[in-house]
Amino acid sequence: MEIKNNTLDRLKADLFESVELRLGGGIIDLELDPKHYEAAYKYAIATYRQRAQNAYEESYHVIEVEEHKNSYILPDEVTSVRQVFRRTVGLETGPASSSFDPFSSAVLNTYLLNYNYAGGLATYDFYAGYIELAARMFGGYVIHQFNPVTKELRFVRDFKGSGEQLLLWTDNLKPEITLLRDPFISNWIYSWTIGQCKVMIGEAREKFGSIVGPGGGTSLNGTAMKQEGAKMHEDLLLELKNYVDGSHPITFVIG
Repeated sequence: MEIKNNTLDRLKADLFESVELRLGGGIIDLELDPKHYEAAYKYAIATYRQRAQNAYEESYHVIEVEEHKNSYILPDEVTSVRQVFRRTVGLETGPASSSFDPFSSAVLNTYLLNYNYAGGLATYDFYAGYIELAARMFGGYVIHQFNPVTKELRFVRDFKGSGEQLLLWTDNLKPEITLLRDPFISNWIYSWTIGQCKVMIGEAREKFGSIVGPGGGTSLNGTAMKQEGAKMHEDLLLELKNYVDGSHPITFVIG
């Protein structure tokens, strides 16, 4: 079995080759240069990320805070920060702070202390609820502001010490290589790229309605190409509304 080197450049090259062949490349001369295919592809990626929930993925990041610093720059792929969690309740350090590890507490309470007795799970559930309430009241969740353009995450508090780790619950852009490896998403991007290439070819051909030759004039199909491309885009946007690409109903709004 042949093993393909599915790097981003290889996947894009295969997509551009397929688009060129779909448009009749090799049979007729196309008015497109490599930069036109690249522009159509970038437009497809941008449109998909703007319209489709499946262009994003949920993830978690751990950052370490510094003393008296409340502003941090996150990676470019982060689009929103849902919540910021602390592992301690109360002060950042010292005897006035307390930490809670749910997995360790579950093992201790359920299997060690109450292995042969009823009520172990209920006791743990009550205690976990108490910890969640205490976290909401005493700083377990950090109030924050996130700018999706500058990627600046600003905490509404002054940290008195360094070294504390915070857990960020974020939404990220899926990498391009992930989009192209997904069979549903890559087919959508491929089709949108073809539609955009048809629009660009139509724009060029529509500038001249016909070409004069020795046997008479030859009509160009610029208007028809533009209409075909626009119709493809219209159908593809309808597919996103019907979640054909594997998306789910949007659970968050960006912007």
